[in-house]
Amino acid sequence: MSESYPVAAVAMVVLATVLLGGFGLRISRTTSDFYVASRTVRPALNAAAISGEYLSAASFLGIAGLVLLHGPDMLWYPVGYTAGYVVLLVFVAAPLRRSGAYTLPDFAEGRLESRPVRRLVSVFVVGAGWLYLVPQLQGAGLTLKILTGAPDWFGGVLVALVVVVAVAAGGMRSVTFVQAFQYWLKLTALLVPVLFVLFAWQGDGRPHLDLHHDPVSAAVGRGGHPLYSTYGLIVATFLGTMGLPHVVVRFYTSPHGRAARRTTVVVLALIGAFYLLPPVYGVLARLYVPELQYGTDADAAVLLLPVRAIGGLGGDLLGALVVAGAFGAFLSTASGLTMAVAGVLTQDVLPSRGVRHFRLATPLAIAVPLGGSLLVSGIPVADSVGMAFAVSASSFCPLLVLGIWWRRLTPPGAVAGLLLGGGLAFAATLVTVSGAVRSGWPHALLAWPAVWTVPVGFLAMILVSLATRGRIPPGTNAAMTRFHLPEALTPRTRGGPGGGAR
Repeated sequence: MSESYPVAAVAMVVLATVLLGGFGLRISRTTSDFYVASRTVRPALNAAAISGEYLSAASFLGIAGLVLLHGPDMLWYPVGYTAGYVVLLVFVAAPLRRSGAYTLPDFAEGRLESRPVRRLVSVFVVGAGWLYLVPQLQGAGLTLKILTGAPDWFGGVLVALVVVVAVAAGGMRSVTFVQAFQYWLKLTALLVPVLFVLFAWQGDGRPHLDLHHDPVSAAVGRGGHPLYSTYGLIVATFLGTMGLPHVVVRFYTSPHGRAARRTTVVVLALIGAFYLLPPVYGVLARLYVPELQYGTDADAAVLLLPVRAIGGLGGDLLGALVVAGAFGAFLSTASGLTMAVAGVLTQDVLPSRGVRHFRLATPLAIAVPLGGSLLVSGIPVADSVGMAFAVSASSFCPLLVLGIWWRRLTPPGAVAGLLLGGGLAFAATLVTVSGAVRSGWPHALLAWPAVWTVPVGFLAMILVSLATRGRIPPGTNAAMTRFHLPEALTPRTRGGPGGGAR
């Protein structure tokens, strides 16, 4: 592919992102606009925005790369990513919106009436957000390196700069328009090329596609224990979605709990349609880009397939469309994560709150993961994201489920569950990334910790809460009523960011 086509595609996506961010700036007037778009985002727009930020580098590039390497077993990734929203719909979406919070730390403080719990949740939100940002920046670097020969660091730095401009310009207002646009861009960028590739495959006589994989190499690639790693993936993706900071914060933008539930249903349809496409790229890449099965750049299958299968000017143009969609994936997810992390930094780290300090926190929110993306390499994008899901599932899932549905949760119980469940998952992730343990059961347990860290998190919260019954917050009954009754039946309260319920 000529370098000019992907460069032009990236330039157009960057320009559109900046322009939409500028539009958000024009209509952002208050602190509420910046944090939650004044809670006026309707289900259709909100669902497109949530889908846009949720469909990250792992969805756009990583799933196809894993299917290329390991075959149909990797279809658990799109299944898990989609099913996570079913769990979110059933247990969390409407009560979380009714809580009236701006962020997860707001929810924690409003429910448990504890500043220490709030601070600990803030630490985990920032840590999980940074962990999830790293693969987005890595994916951007890989894309530009393969297609233009740019240095490894260039793509990540470009994404970071554009995200800072878009997020700092108009906050949640800007991010909402950017992410909704980028969902439809990503869907188009996969759907149109894959149709042409399927026509090319049919024109070639429908050559046989080998869907089998070497069980020995697959076992090595999945930590030597593929069945256990599959269960680890299922637990992490099913339960981790509800606690992802950039996903949770979007439900606070809904006008009311019913709108939040409707938004989730639309999200299921949108991401379900999208996830039909990456596995097709992974399968067809085995035929047209077979050399990627034996290297370290399998995540590039989506980028290279249209050029190899079709060729000529048509292949170059379709390849450029795919590049535009890939860069949209990096920008939309990175925007949502940066928004979530910057919000927490503004409320819980910086000495003062408000729009000006939010803008100061935005570069800090993305600078740390940018440095991490330059230091860490060699881990498939989807696996990196899976680690972030494991941390979320082990910390925020117990906090949200028990905080919303169990009256006896106490601040000491929440702290114990966060430290044991989330802390152990985060430690396991750091050991895995460091490469200190590379094989056998120790590697499998550390690379896919959700199987054991999620139960640890739940048990710690429950047992410590039962042992500290006298610490049940006095406002628990009022909080539970607010979570589970329609807004029209509960008294309205007011407050600001960090003040818990409003």
